[in-house]
Amino acid sequence: MTERDLRTAEATMLRPRVRIGETITLDPGKIDLLKHVESTRSISAAARALGMSYKHAWLLIDSLNQGFGRPVVTTATGGKGGGGAALTELGRQLVEHYGAIEARLNVNAQTELQALRRLAG
Repeated sequence: MTERDLRTAEATMLRPRVRIGETITLDPGKIDLLKHVESTRSISAAARALGMSYKHAWLLIDSLNQGFGRPVVTTATGGKGGGGAALTELGRQLVEHYGAIEARLNVNAQTELQALRRLAG
């Protein structure tokens, strides 16, 4: 499958916004950011890949850290050995469970998704 095929498939997927409790919201943007942090090992590289500022990326990560009361991303300062970022176990679990929710919704909501696509023309 080509990169374009993957983008097309992703564009037709249901990308839910999930509220957990009163203060925590998981949405496609936050999950994509976490995935990019994991793959690039860098918050700034993940932000660039998604076309957002470092500050915006950090605020999204911080909102998750605050909401869950513990870090979703760990960071190491730069220097001779280099810096970097990595998902914590919590961060990995958020990506995994959110992906499972998306997959289940896409399977179970095919009739409704097709109806919405027809409405779009």
